[in-house]
Amino acid sequence: MEAKKVKTVPENDYQSIVQSPSFQTLLSEKKKFIIPLTIFFFSFYFALPILTSYSTVLNTKFIGDITWAWVFAFLQFVMTWGLCMLYSKKAAKFDELADKVLKERRGSR
Repeated sequence: MEAKKVKTVPENDYQSIVQSPSFQTLLSEKKKFIIPLTIFFFSFYFALPILTSYSTVLNTKFIGDITWAWVFAFLQFVMTWGLCMLYSKKAAKFDELADKVLKERRGSR
């Protein structure tokens, strides 16, 4: 009796995973989300030290003795928390796409 030859796929066949449409979709979705948010974050973050160092626009009064510089600094905390919550919600979609990649990988063995 002749033994059947079973096609074995190497455990770490990264090339086929990277080239799969589902993995490419995962990367594309992450890039479309992360790159604009990163640009926004760095722009907003570095605006405070740049504006306070090279202009007086944030030195004007907001309410009472509170200047716009303090408001802007507080908004950076709000922005950070907001972006963290937004990413946490969006990560669920990324996890679904990653699970799809893993299921396809397990099914191809």
